[in-house]
Amino acid sequence: MQNEPVGLSTADKIALIERVIAAGARRVEVASFVNPRRVPQMADGEAVVAGLPNRSDVRFTGLCLNERGVERALAASAAATRGLDEIGCVLVATDAFGIANQGQTVAQGIAANRAMIAAAKLGGLRAQVTIAASFGCPYEGAVAEDHVLGLAEAMVEAGADEIAFADTIGVAVPAQVASMVANARRRLGDDFPIRVHLHDTRGMAPANAWAAFQEGCRTFDSALGGLGGCPFAPKAAGNLATEELVYMFERAGIATGIDLVAAIDTNRWLAERMGKSLPSRVGRVGDFVPHPPQEQECA
Repeated sequence: MQNEPVGLSTADKIALIERVIAAGARRVEVASFVNPRRVPQMADGEAVVAGLPNRSDVRFTGLCLNERGVERALAASAAATRGLDEIGCVLVATDAFGIANQGQTVAQGIAANRAMIAAAKLGGLRAQVTIAASFGCPYEGAVAEDHVLGLAEAMVEAGADEIAFADTIGVAVPAQVASMVANARRRLGDDFPIRVHLHDTRGMAPANAWAAFQEGCRTFDSALGGLGGCPFAPKAAGNLATEELVYMFERAGIATGIDLVAAIDTNRWLAERMGKSLPSRVGRVGDFVPHPPQEQECA
């Protein structure tokens, strides 16, 4: 929601969470505890957490960019009936983007994330780290895979429960994603949880997800309708659309647990509240349903 000029009400955010759970989602990022002056669309994180459905079969995540964000998330979780299960931390892979996005260099980001992981665990929550700009930076250009994997190793050593590789500006191609996932599994261990976070700026997100799957990745970030994007990543499009991801896997015979029809219905519900059609192509055209040709009488 942070890139959208029209913000959702707290009630609509909670309703959206309930709708995606009803469609089958069992892990949902529900709030971003970021600076409300810089990202006013996400200022109601505490209120959203307070209204979360009391579901024991769903994991709820709060995104945080600094220790202050973790403090807010922990306090909101402690005050809520249901609360959060994990903190989502972010480490930017380049100095220039890190300064623009979070006001810190890579070295400062490593130190901050170590403190965030420790604080989350002290508060009884899991901590996962997303490495932003893993495949390219809008300011510095290409980012070396070995550098990104080194950051991943440092975060695992700091206690991260999961590492995500983020194509924040949507420049990656399948060969790069496959290589990153394969080498991450080699260096972090086959059993260590790896996730990919993809943006569809150049139309590569579904193909990149497939490449990651082929190399053993089983967890993917997606956004209903293909919304998303970063205010500090010029020209970056939204996240991989949930509808596209589900359509691709289900048509390939790979169960996702997500009801595509329900997801598309929620797409249309959300589009009404956003006042515009959402980017997802599957959301617009629907699932594949054959229509037999109509018989026509000849004159």
